[in-house]
Amino acid sequence: MLATVLGGMPSAYAFTEEQRLVSEVWRLVDRAYVDDSFNHQNWWQVRQKVLQQPLQNREQTYTAIQKMLGLLDDPFTRLLKPDQYRSLQTNTSGELTGVGLQIAQENSTGELRVIAPIEGSPAAQAGIKPRDRIIKINGYPTVKLSLDEAAERMRGPAGSRVTLTIAQDGQEEAQAKDVLLVRDRITLNPVYAALKAESEETQVGYIRLSQFNANASSELAHAIRNLEQQGANAYVLDLRSNPGGLLQSGIDIAKLWLDGGTVVYTVNRNGIQDSFTDDGSALTDDPLVVLVNQGTASASEILAGALQDNGRAQLVGERTFGKGLIQSLFSLSDGSGLAVTIAKYETPNHHDINKQGIIPDIVVPLDPIDRDQIATAADRQYQAAVDLLTHHAVLAGAA
Repeated sequence: MLATVLGGMPSAYAFTEEQRLVSEVWRLVDRAYVDDSFNHQNWWQVRQKVLQQPLQNREQTYTAIQKMLGLLDDPFTRLLKPDQYRSLQTNTSGELTGVGLQIAQENSTGELRVIAPIEGSPAAQAGIKPRDRIIKINGYPTVKLSLDEAAERMRGPAGSRVTLTIAQDGQEEAQAKDVLLVRDRITLNPVYAALKAESEETQVGYIRLSQFNANASSELAHAIRNLEQQGANAYVLDLRSNPGGLLQSGIDIAKLWLDGGTVVYTVNRNGIQDSFTDDGSALTDDPLVVLVNQGTASASEILAGALQDNGRAQLVGERTFGKGLIQSLFSLSDGSGLAVTIAKYETPNHHDINKQGIIPDIVVPLDPIDRDQIATAADRQYQAAVDLLTHHAVLAGAA
């Protein structure tokens, strides 16, 4: 018996495998997406139109899904093909192979920008900086690529080469320069820590956190305990060029510094607020200054906002990146994945970070410095933090 035809389309039990995948993606977005207007689209009608297309193979289906998601005008809600999905899972678990760049795409122009290079990566060693624009990858214009397609072109086996055409923030495209990078295996050890004797009275525990991966919270807790044993009595937490990562990691790290209080609020499409609070005790109550810049994004902004709004730390540096959206990852039936923006987050004082960022308590521009000059006398932002810790009162705990 033939399936009943409604609106020119077979009923669900007669769907092809390709149509079922489209319907699976549509349903996840329908249930979870942060904007219940779906960017002012009739989401059911969008589904009907896509399912009426002749989808003869998986690549055609992926293209149709990407176009469907593109109607949301949200670069963070996106399809991840099986190899891209596996790569993302590897990234958050602690290692990857490539050039070591965290990237974002401008909604209006499709322009590809650097959020931050990963510390020690080929991109960082080549001097690529936050807010740099990636014009081409191996000569191919990035405006013709999705975010994940661009990331895929930059990945590759260790030892292979890729050429990025880079323009600095504010430069014309004609001023862009080619940068040849040799891909490498990048171990994401997210924490660097050192004790710095900045005066007879002040022993600064300097901690640089480069990413919020699965190891970050335990590694940072270990660093704090070691620095306490070494005699640290003040701290500088460096979140500059930290592009974020796992939301839970940011929340867990905030709890290492706080003696109670709200860490972050999340707001879903129904306006319902959920909060993550800290009910434990901090590993240290010593004074704390947090360094931020334009590459401080996402989970980094959650952490910085929590410490600032709770009066636990002062922020020094530049306005942060401004990514205040939360994505969930869903596994699809064919091994691909779907990232869906499910909520936005607000700081404990209900500051909406998305596209606005966080303004530090003390704004200090950073002169260009080499990576080996970070946290030295040549680092103006670090020196401003040390000045706060050695000559001025800095809030600690609830003081």
